[in-house]
Amino acid sequence: MNYTIAEKILKTHSKVEEISPGQFIEAEIDLIMVHEQLGGRIHLEYKKLGLNTVWDPKKIFFILDHWVPPPTISAAQMHQDCKQFAEKYGFIHNMGMDKGICHQVLPEMGFARPGMLIVGSDSHTTTYGAFNCLSTGIGATDVAIVFATGKLWFKVP
Repeated sequence: MNYTIAEKILKTHSKVEEISPGQFIEAEIDLIMVHEQLGGRIHLEYKKLGLNTVWDPKKIFFILDHWVPPPTISAAQMHQDCKQFAEKYGFIHNMGMDKGICHQVLPEMGFARPGMLIVGSDSHTTTYGAFNCLSTGIGATDVAIVFATGKLWFKVP
């Protein structure tokens, strides 16, 4: 059977034999990118959901890029919350304000590669499609679920 690139990526990241448009599947995520606007609140989602572990600290990227430098005390607190959460769970890719824009950082550093399934806390996460990735933006609860399990549900386009 012929598949679109999105179907191929979802099929290889799930445990299904066949895949078709409209089908709901659970897929394993290759990596997740979160910036400070949502990342600064993720500890609250973790607490609300009763979560206390992360699936793979090497696959979670915190990138501070939206409020650089932080223009308010609240924004500075979100930066601090991201740093503390990343340190608590041992994130390897906790990138400060000097790395660049989140959507450029992953490809420039060689982390966004063809065939990957990437999710992020920003609607522009779809940018990684230019590198033959399947990527989409997700909200706070989904970010927390991916942090904890490395999986997320998708509706096949």
